[in-house]
Amino acid sequence: MKNMNRSHSIKPSAADDLLATRAEALADETLEADPAAYGLYDGDQLDREERAALRRVTGLSTELEDITEVEYRQLRLERVVLAKVWSEGTAADAENSLRELAALAETAGSDVLAGVIQRRQRPDPATYLGKGKAIELRDIVIDEGADTVIADDELAPSQRRALEDVVKVKVIDRTALILDIFAQHAKSREGKAQVELAQLQYLLPRLRGWGESMSRQAGGQAAGGQGMGSRGPGETKIELDRRRINTRMAKLRREIAEMKTHRDTKRSTRKKGGVPSVAIAGYTNAGKSSLLNRLTGAGVLVENQLFATLDTTVRRSETTDGREFTLTDTVGFVRSLPTHLVEAFRSTLEEVGDADLLLHVVDGSHPDPEGQITAVRGVLAEVDATDVKEVIVVNKADIADPDVLDRIRRHEKHSIAVSARTGAGIQELIDLIARELPKPDIEVDVLVPYHRGDLISRIHDEGEILESEHVADGTRMRARVTPAVEADLSDYVVA
Repeated sequence: MKNMNRSHSIKPSAADDLLATRAEALADETLEADPAAYGLYDGDQLDREERAALRRVTGLSTELEDITEVEYRQLRLERVVLAKVWSEGTAADAENSLRELAALAETAGSDVLAGVIQRRQRPDPATYLGKGKAIELRDIVIDEGADTVIADDELAPSQRRALEDVVKVKVIDRTALILDIFAQHAKSREGKAQVELAQLQYLLPRLRGWGESMSRQAGGQAAGGQGMGSRGPGETKIELDRRRINTRMAKLRREIAEMKTHRDTKRSTRKKGGVPSVAIAGYTNAGKSSLLNRLTGAGVLVENQLFATLDTTVRRSETTDGREFTLTDTVGFVRSLPTHLVEAFRSTLEEVGDADLLLHVVDGSHPDPEGQITAVRGVLAEVDATDVKEVIVVNKADIADPDVLDRIRRHEKHSIAVSARTGAGIQELIDLIARELPKPDIEVDVLVPYHRGDLISRIHDEGEILESEHVADGTRMRARVTPAVEADLSDYVVA
């Protein structure tokens, strides 16, 4: 047990530095090159121009010294030090986790200065790190000139307060960091409502105030001018804030439920029309949006960032034999995705559960692709989407280690390696989708009059023609069709 309190700090001087200026968890910078150079057009990418239109200027922080107000200030991450308790797994797993935290911090707009990992059986219930290591962390914060510490776990409110008391700067946890990124990147009305709900759920048990302001009480006329019979202790400010948050959360849940109804209506319309659906899911920054753009030319934002796109995108496409289907790009997943976000985005993630085929995109160049697969499947299990037929799509095959690709293909029998950037393997993926999508299974023998060309067209678009012959009274066809088409052909069935 001698090594249980061993810690080590990682400074940005080494060549293989864990926390280089650009976190190594992100993919090669060449992903930001001109897509046309690879024969890929990602659309106009107006979102990228908008996101780059405002540049961050560092060194202008007016952050208050009084850290007790931390929960009531917007997260303004600038110069940060990362901290992690390594309690299970290998040293490589711990370092990969901290690399990912560095990438998340950079996505939120901060400069990562250093990171520390402490080996313990479990996090300290008081200060997360051991008390002695928390003091060492304070010294690192002072030496680096940092203004924020980010812990690679979800901290209890008491742990965060105690650690702040030691390091004397703002402390946030992994959950708060991910919520902040989601708040920055949500674009649609539904996405913004889902993120706000998750933030309020996270904030509610962590309310605390500064000095006496949360203990202010007012009664009688001061409370509302009600006069005699209304005087009393009144509400403390923290009780008032809790009530307002609960009211706002109830309103957001109603709005999300209404938007879910609209989404369900559109989805049922597609299903009624017999249009199969393919969902694209996977770890954040695995290349889901790039793959959607490669398959459909959707023009979805492609950026070398974690959680660059959050809003669900649905596009129509068709197989090589002419059958239409929809492709749905969903929100990316990450290890230890906050429960609040999973619950808030449940209506969006249900798109995966209702799909006919799931393309599970994995970053083949990541240090731990199997860990990505496990994390994504864990979230899918939470939203009851484990029964969907799954294809593992190993992306970034052009920069991945061939041995890693072979290892994944051996373990995942239903898998394919592609590169959304270069187009390698895309045609094989399209053929695979065509084979795996459900085909019409109701066989009909009909004689369709010539004036019902609309029905002939539907049979061609939504069915599979087995035999066709033109006769005097119309077109005699034997085909496999969907239940919706069969109903429309009922008047023309050959006895």
